[in-house]
Amino acid sequence: MRFETMERFNRLEQRLDSMKTGSGRRVEEAVKRMEVEGDSNLGGFSGIGLELGKDKVKKMMIERDDLNVVGIWGIGGSGKTTLANEICRDNQVQSYFNNRILFLTVSQSPDLEQLRAKIWGFITGNEPLNYTRKLQCEWGSGPQALVVLDDVWSLPVLEQLIFRVPTYKTLVISRFKFPRSVVNEVYEVELLEEDESMSLFCRSAFGQNSIPPTANETLVKQIVDECKGLPLALKVIGASLQDQPEMYWINARKRLSRGELICESHENKLLDRMAISVECLKKKVKECFMDLGSFPEDKKIPLDVLVNMWVEIHNIDEEEAFTILMELSDKNLLTLVKDARAGEAYCSYHEICVTQHDVLRDLALHLSNKGEVNERKRLLMPRRDTELPRDWEKNADQPFNAQIVSVHTGEMREMDWLHMEFPKTEVLILNFCSDKYFLPPFIDDMPKLRALIVINHGTTEATLENFSVFTNLANLRSLWLEKVSVPQLSNATVPLRNLRKLSMVLCKVSNSLDPAVLDLPQIFPRLSELVIDHCDDLVKIPLSICKVNSLQSLSLTNCHRLRELPADLGMLKKLQILRLSACPELRMLPPSIGELVGLKYLDISECVNLKCLPKEVGKLVSLEKIDMRDCLQIVNLPTPAALSNLKSLQRVICDDEVFGHWRNLEKTVPNLHVQIAEKWYSLDWLNS
Repeated sequence: MRFETMERFNRLEQRLDSMKTGSGRRVEEAVKRMEVEGDSNLGGFSGIGLELGKDKVKKMMIERDDLNVVGIWGIGGSGKTTLANEICRDNQVQSYFNNRILFLTVSQSPDLEQLRAKIWGFITGNEPLNYTRKLQCEWGSGPQALVVLDDVWSLPVLEQLIFRVPTYKTLVISRFKFPRSVVNEVYEVELLEEDESMSLFCRSAFGQNSIPPTANETLVKQIVDECKGLPLALKVIGASLQDQPEMYWINARKRLSRGELICESHENKLLDRMAISVECLKKKVKECFMDLGSFPEDKKIPLDVLVNMWVEIHNIDEEEAFTILMELSDKNLLTLVKDARAGEAYCSYHEICVTQHDVLRDLALHLSNKGEVNERKRLLMPRRDTELPRDWEKNADQPFNAQIVSVHTGEMREMDWLHMEFPKTEVLILNFCSDKYFLPPFIDDMPKLRALIVINHGTTEATLENFSVFTNLANLRSLWLEKVSVPQLSNATVPLRNLRKLSMVLCKVSNSLDPAVLDLPQIFPRLSELVIDHCDDLVKIPLSICKVNSLQSLSLTNCHRLRELPADLGMLKKLQILRLSACPELRMLPPSIGELVGLKYLDISECVNLKCLPKEVGKLVSLEKIDMRDCLQIVNLPTPAALSNLKSLQRVICDDEVFGHWRNLEKTVPNLHVQIAEKWYSLDWLNS
């Protein structure tokens, strides 16, 4: 009965859509017909997820007098409108609001004047049109009323449709997040559980709530799993497979696994409807959304990788990239997996990850894969395969003009690669799962390559072969290596003259950083940021790192065997950010740290065996922030006199033991704020 009702509401929703309030016609009549038809056909209703959601929203509206505006928020096709309709039909809700409930569909291009007039007339009990005058009377009593605003697309529109009247509440349904200053409390629609997904799919595909005996149970479960609990996907895909032979189902499963369309109706009913959320984006934000299709399904994407890519190809800086990320998150087009410090000044982007629902990823792939394969802006492998796609091989006699190329395979040997030319490629993403990996020879034919991302999803570090392809990467600016054994770096094999950022995560690096043969200033003359994270064989940093005069940010984090820093660290005069978090074997900071005159941020959090802060820290006149949470051995600080020159210091995060010492410094450093750290531990992104 639940799913029959959902189907009826969908038909009613389509009927409402045909009479969008933006056209300024017949909204009330449409709502009245919806009520009449619904009353005659509703019957019983069940479903644990929907009932829980309904109960939560009801409590917000009925039991919370302090909440005037309540929201229902969720991904397109997640059942927001269905939930809102069920709430409006609930007897307790109707009784609380004395049957005074107005349901309006706002849409992307609303007629605001007409909508405001309708709402005002509904609140006052009068027909238009004096809603523009200021309220002259007190609204402390009177019947309760509820206005439901469905399909709201923008904050400015919403702000004009909310009247602050005590006896009147607003329920806002949207794909987008709105600030709490406008929408006081939000219920985020949860996707369906496994059993509910199966029931809804079977209802659409077989006309019953379970898999019939004649169907291939394994095949049905695989297709349902591809829908990831999204009601719209389950219904559309189920309906498209109704009465089709088994071979058609097998082909559908394969196409879904590759992020492809099953049939024309699949595109029209699902992806086109999902695409509405993307078409409203500004061009640059839309491009960033489509870039997300470059990464594997069901994997967490380190934000550092995204930021590096967006900065290089979209002509933006890191701050704008982060702003775009937040916009995509607010519009429910991706999900942020946050570290506790995410978004703070000087936080590292590799502490934040991004995930995306598979249907949204399929949408990004669908939008990117239009047009001839050689002319696409993004050349993408949607799923891991044992070989490169056939259409790449068929068209390899002509250059590929893609700006982004993403390859996802298992182990690749030299003979497995095609000869391909990429004269315009600026970003290459290599995802694989193996112990050995032969880097693609066609990197030599990428003269404009600016960002290279190499990620191994296997269980152990992979050995990279064909490292000589780096000799022609004169324009490479960003290099991300993850879970690989980094080959030995030398001036002969890696002349990366324009490399700005090098990130090595979960790598074996001891061979590559051999101090006896490594001359970092010669190999990386323009390097401004070095990240070494979760590299458990790192014991000592090469002395030559102190001669990389261009270095502005140095992150040595979660390196559990790192014991000491170079004595000449103070030679890095341009260094602004120094992160040393979670290095438990690190016992001291070199006195030369006081010579880092440009240092603005020092992170020594979770360095549990660090004995003290050297008194030379007091010479860091540019220092703005120190994070020293969970530094268990540090119970005293240098004298207030030694720290009195820290005039730029604005924030210190520390433990109880040294809180009082830092507070004493607030008398001489007027802008200083000292904060006791909250306990946090998160390595969730490693489980991707």
